Amino acid sequence: MPSHPVYVVTLRFADKSRAPAHMADHNAWLQRGFEEGVFLLSGSLQPNAGGVIIAHGLARAALETRLTEDPFVSHGVVTTDIAEIAAGRTDPRLAFLTA
Repeated sequence: MPSHPVYVVTLRFADKSRAPAHMADHNAWLQRGFEEGVFLLSGSLQPNAGGVIIAHGLARAALETRLTEDPFVSHGVVTTDIAEIAAGRTDPRLAFLTA
């Protein structure tokens, strides 16, 4: 079992009209997550309903804190939902998730 689980974070639009004003800061926040090795994937939730982030390598409380720092969250553009996964079996390319 990994020392930290994998998280699937769903970001659902609450007030999409406010997204353009905070998009640059949201993208910078995402970039920091990738640079710090926390985010493995991010993308749009289709059809145009928000976004998804796959995160790894931190405790849930730390992820929750990180999410509050997202400008989309702090300005009410999106709401978040965290699904926590204890990875069991993986494709060999994802073996690091169970190390």
